[in-house]
Amino acid sequence: MLRTYGRFALRRTGQAIVVVLLAYLFTFAVISVLPGDPVTSTLRNPDNGFTEDDIARIVAYYGLDQPWWVQLSSSLGRFVVGDLGVSLRSNLPVGSLVVDALGSTLSLAAVALLVAVVLAVVIAYGTQFLPPRLGQGVLRSLPSLFLSVPNFVIGLLLIHVFAFGLGLFSMIDTETPWGTFFAAVALGIPVSAQLAEVLIASLDHESRQEYVAVARSRGLRSGALFLRHLAKPSALPTVTVLALIVGELLGGALITEAIFGRVGVGTLVESAVASQDLPVLQAVVSLAALVFVVVNLLADLAYPLLDPRVSIASRGRAAGGASSSDGPAASPEASTRSRREEVGVA
Repeated sequence: MLRTYGRFALRRTGQAIVVVLLAYLFTFAVISVLPGDPVTSTLRNPDNGFTEDDIARIVAYYGLDQPWWVQLSSSLGRFVVGDLGVSLRSNLPVGSLVVDALGSTLSLAAVALLVAVVLAVVIAYGTQFLPPRLGQGVLRSLPSLFLSVPNFVIGLLLIHVFAFGLGLFSMIDTETPWGTFFAAVALGIPVSAQLAEVLIASLDHESRQEYVAVARSRGLRSGALFLRHLAKPSALPTVTVLALIVGELLGGALITEAIFGRVGVGTLVESAVASQDLPVLQAVVSLAALVFVVVNLLADLAYPLLDPRVSIASRGRAAGGASSSDGPAASPEASTRSRREEVGVA
């Protein structure tokens, strides 16, 4: 089993690397087909203050006097070793600019993800174990409400109440813990709706299984029933959605940063677009693709560890004979059978 999982992990990692490289190549191709030479025109903009020596050095660095395939090879080689180029606006390494901005954005996205997961779990738990009027009525309507309200509206409301009204944080310095928390709440509430909907549907399916009825008949408390028997089999589709909304978190973080006046990747992108700083834009797009691919890779690798239904199948031959497809294959009957065995159903 360990050797099969190792082959599965290597295959998925290789596919992820190919996707990241293809994303970089696509970004390079889009920039290359732009009319004119935006890099040189930016360098020769008097407002940027580059001398002829500076222009010649940057042109030689990017190989703009070489054919496109030479530029592509050079650019891809730099990207593989972590060299993201030089900013055309500030003449600073793009890597240092991105790293300085990425810390604030990642911290905001991480806290927002935590807020979204906690909200989704609380709502889903309440729909299963609270009284019907509250669980089936109020809580089941919350995801639709959260999804219908844009995060910038939630952000403005939080700023009005907690910054201007209660004074918990200042709009002059929103990098404080309270400022980060409320920005993350504005970003995490719409995202939690998607997680809650999927988790509720999964819990509804699992709650109708025989092993749940047996566990309840034996007096198992709701908290123990949720943690021991419902949470794990319901986690697989939730993890899938969680990996897919990473892109939404990163995109929403740019809007949230603008609303709360935070300095992050959103500010960097806005500045790069205004000044046509193409190396910065290419680096941000490539790193966003990298983050998205890595998160989805981790979710893919977690499937066999989260759910006993999942078997790791090799190409052309299924592990355990469950499927002949390439990737995880699931058998709901196997899950139900394993859960019945846990609670002692014959």
